[in-house]
Amino acid sequence: MNKPRANILVIKLGALGDFVQALGPMAAIRKHHPADRIALLTTKPFESLARSSRYFDEIILDKRPKWHDVLGWLALRKRLNTGKFSRVYDLQNNDRTSFYLKLFSPKPEWVGAAAGASHRNASPLRTEGKAFDGHVQTLTLAGISGVAVDDLSWIETSQDFSGIPKPYVLLVVGASPKHPEKRWPHYAAFSALLAQKKITPVIVGGPDEKDIAEKIAAQVPSAIDLAGETSLADLPHLARHALGCVGNDTGPMHFIAPAGCPSVVLFSGKSNPARHAPLGDRVTTLQKSDLKDLTPEEVWAAFAAQPLL
Repeated sequence: MNKPRANILVIKLGALGDFVQALGPMAAIRKHHPADRIALLTTKPFESLARSSRYFDEIILDKRPKWHDVLGWLALRKRLNTGKFSRVYDLQNNDRTSFYLKLFSPKPEWVGAAAGASHRNASPLRTEGKAFDGHVQTLTLAGISGVAVDDLSWIETSQDFSGIPKPYVLLVVGASPKHPEKRWPHYAAFSALLAQKKITPVIVGGPDEKDIAEKIAAQVPSAIDLAGETSLADLPHLARHALGCVGNDTGPMHFIAPAGCPSVVLFSGKSNPARHAPLGDRVTTLQKSDLKDLTPEEVWAAFAAQPLL
């Protein structure tokens, strides 16, 4: 007799780097529930990425109601309960999603850190390292093993980058406008160093990094400015064909390093590399309290020490 198809819910709301770190655990959940219907509760910025992964049968968008938004909470409670979920995997594990457990009636099996969870990870070790490591610990409680880093090979690009002169190195020059201390100010000098070694600097970033990229390209004619011309979906493809990457502690690095690209990630004193470095077995981190004190020569030394060179 065939086992009835269960309804499973995965919760992951953000942020960008954390969402990418959750993709490997999401793949493991999909493998553990091959015949079940799996829905993802997430926010609008991650809808497209989640659909492209094909790990889910349904995407539910969370409007994240404010605490005083009674109608919003009632609508969310109704949506969660009409899903008839028998198990929930909470990969967000914050106060908001812990409260979501209270919205269910009856309560499903809950895999996460929330008080009252049937498979609760209350270990302080859960938050000592990267989010990925905490997910691995938590999923073990639910009988899910063999969780691997997602190499993002399923992400496809629609652009043709074959004209970029090789070898090339990706430079991720941006960071959140809220954290200017995360921006290394010496990318132009580093690009000139790469050019001297017959390596093409390829600058990637969003529209906010266009001014920085244009200044670098003006100083280093061989540099290629792709700022504002690529999406996150383009980065794994560029990464797989690059000699390596140097970048700040910022979201796009989480799309480059897992693709197998040797990556040097630059951290100021305001971030913890042990927790926030991107996934990948070819990642090197450099940290200075003030990034202006990190010289291009130091970054090159770390880059050149990688096996690829």
